[in-house]
Amino acid sequence: MFGCKCFRWSKLSDLSSREPDTFLLPAPIPQWPQECSGTGFASGTIKLGELEVRKISRLEFVWGCNLSQDRKQGVSIYKPREVPDGFFSLGHYCQSNNKPLRGFVLVAREAAKPEAGDYCSGNPCLPALQNPLDYTLVWSSNDGTEENFDGSGYFWLPQPPEGYKAMGFITTTNPVKPELGEVKCVRADLTDESETYRLILKTSSVLSEVLAIWSIRPRHRGMHGKGISVGTFFCSSYWSTGQELNIACLKNCDTSIQAMPNLDQIHAIIRHYGPTLFFHPGEVYLPSSVQWFLENGAMLYMRGDSAAKPIETDGSSLPGGGTNDGQCWIDLPSDARRDIVMFGNLQSAKLYVHVKPALGGSFTDLAMWIFCPFNGPATLKVGVVNVPLNKVGQHVGDWEHFTLRVSNFTGELWSIYFSQHSGGEWVDVYDLEFIAGNKAIVYSSKSGHASFPHPGNYLQGSSKLGIGIRNDAARSNLYVDSSTQYEIVAAEYLGHEAVSEPCWLQYMREWGPTIIYDSRKELEKIVNHLPMMVRNSVQSIFDKLPMELFKEEGPTGPKEKNNWVGDERW
Repeated sequence: MFGCKCFRWSKLSDLSSREPDTFLLPAPIPQWPQECSGTGFASGTIKLGELEVRKISRLEFVWGCNLSQDRKQGVSIYKPREVPDGFFSLGHYCQSNNKPLRGFVLVAREAAKPEAGDYCSGNPCLPALQNPLDYTLVWSSNDGTEENFDGSGYFWLPQPPEGYKAMGFITTTNPVKPELGEVKCVRADLTDESETYRLILKTSSVLSEVLAIWSIRPRHRGMHGKGISVGTFFCSSYWSTGQELNIACLKNCDTSIQAMPNLDQIHAIIRHYGPTLFFHPGEVYLPSSVQWFLENGAMLYMRGDSAAKPIETDGSSLPGGGTNDGQCWIDLPSDARRDIVMFGNLQSAKLYVHVKPALGGSFTDLAMWIFCPFNGPATLKVGVVNVPLNKVGQHVGDWEHFTLRVSNFTGELWSIYFSQHSGGEWVDVYDLEFIAGNKAIVYSSKSGHASFPHPGNYLQGSSKLGIGIRNDAARSNLYVDSSTQYEIVAAEYLGHEAVSEPCWLQYMREWGPTIIYDSRKELEKIVNHLPMMVRNSVQSIFDKLPMELFKEEGPTGPKEKNNWVGDERW
């Protein structure tokens, strides 16, 4: 994001003379197994009921602005190029200049009359697409003092007919309103609410009027969300957080979500894109398969029952369903095997894959879960001093994951979500490291097993002060290749017969005991040995650390997490 105080509003000749770098995956996308009908996953077109949409990644530069003379410090606006006959643009695309051009906008056309069940709630007698009635000028880089419009940018909001919604803004290089047929508006019942996502640009009030530009996303996301990103942007001079946007996203009214991959295609996707998960060279708490964990003596404890019970190796003896009511938990073996099981078994480890629709079925999310029998204690960093902690952060059982997001238009890997303790981040594909072909690298942090896109030391605390819990990530000969070592455990959209969910997946309680101890005393001892000038800063950071660091509490399994059905925390 650029918060800019001084802009150089670029002439078209400045930016259009240089084609932007376009990102391509390291290897070609394979020919995916296809349905005989020629529709479905990676067919190029997705049917949404009364609409058909295509993703246009070939974009034509319209206008851009630079910060001073540095061309990378600015933004550019693009429109779809080579729109197929019969399809119509819905708006323009905007991105910052400091990354490769890798965006898209959807174009739409009215589909053949859909099945009755695929109508949305509106009046199907009205056309799905209509021209706007007019345009409103939202912002211009020309404050009126320039007689020559060359290099100026004008941002226009389409004014939809009653019962229709605008999908995006368009930009021109002169003050003449665009042609009404430049974009289409969509019937309101075929749309869903959108929200701002990432701030791309915010100009300073040094200019005549502030401009802020955001990327947008559907408000209703997750496995059952119907909203589809159009790829357009939102801009305003006065909008504040919480206000409803005056542009919408599309809604998938096709209940069959026919663009999702079938089982053969899922296997092909994993074999082609499955990342290699690297563990730190100093890692001792390694992953294992769930089966290895159970068959090597893991025990089930019930509240009020002093005797632990052995668990069947397939998890069939675990209580299934319900919620985490705290009435039972799993623990390591109580015999000599305890000190073996807690260190895992890398040879048996695999990724457990949950496949689900994302963004209205326009993308497929493949959430890849890894299980570790034990999460090790944390290491505290205070400046140049590292302090290994005795108990803080440790617990029995550790479920971590990363998620691949794949375009259902083309089968192209779009981004990966890296889960990191109580949060995480989506990383675009051009910021990933690749190890072979289109297979990315995921780094698992030492002891805590959080996922990161690059090696390094990531602080859970204050990077500015150099104080916090260390998350060290590095490549080693300890790894799991998810393209071969995986098991698909759920894909609900395929129906219950397609994938047999393992019994242990239905266990919604904790995979480790809860042990309360006064770990804050351990941290207070450290604080008391620090110079007075940094004590308050360190204490303030400790107070902001998540509570789970200060007690041993086993995590619940994947299916009990809110991102099993919902979207990732982003």
